[in-house]
Amino acid sequence: MDVKQAIEERRAYRSLVPVEITDELINDLAGSAQLFCSCFNNQPWRYVFVYDKDVLEGMRDALSSGNEWARSASMIIAVFSKPELDCQIRERKYYLFDTGMATASLILRATELGLVAHPIAGFSPKKTREILSLPPDVEVITLVIVGKHADSTSPALSEKQIAAEKERPERIPLSEFVFRNKYKEQRE
Repeated sequence: MDVKQAIEERRAYRSLVPVEITDELINDLAGSAQLFCSCFNNQPWRYVFVYDKDVLEGMRDALSSGNEWARSASMIIAVFSKPELDCQIRERKYYLFDTGMATASLILRATELGLVAHPIAGFSPKKTREILSLPPDVEVITLVIVGKHADSTSPALSEKQIAAEKERPERIPLSEFVFRNKYKEQRE
């Protein structure tokens, strides 16, 4: 699978079945993030790969309502960083951008391996910090829910989530976010 195919095949599926989590898999995914670019090669990304059944159960308490489907995850990856780990040039703080790029690399590698790696915003950063013993000065940016796509639809899904399982949600047109040479305000 090439990069373009991985991008096209990547989906935020919510119907998951278990997949075996091995040290080799974790190292493979982490290695994809490790190789990604960052400001001055600072590599500000940090990850906790959660796959122990007891710790996973604890992480489920950090999920927001609407993310009940994530309880069937084989692994949850907590993604975190802090500004001091990366470039801070005047008001520009790169840690979120660099961590996002590295995490996208990890997600695309998971896709290439036939896995679902679905980042979510619906969780409690405070509970995540407590459960994983993260220091209070780090920002928990996202959780990535990992599993294998199920053939059947999860009963935990809402009608909107079921529709997104069946067909990729519509993407905004290029004309709404691509500008050439100068920004031009969109007319509605």
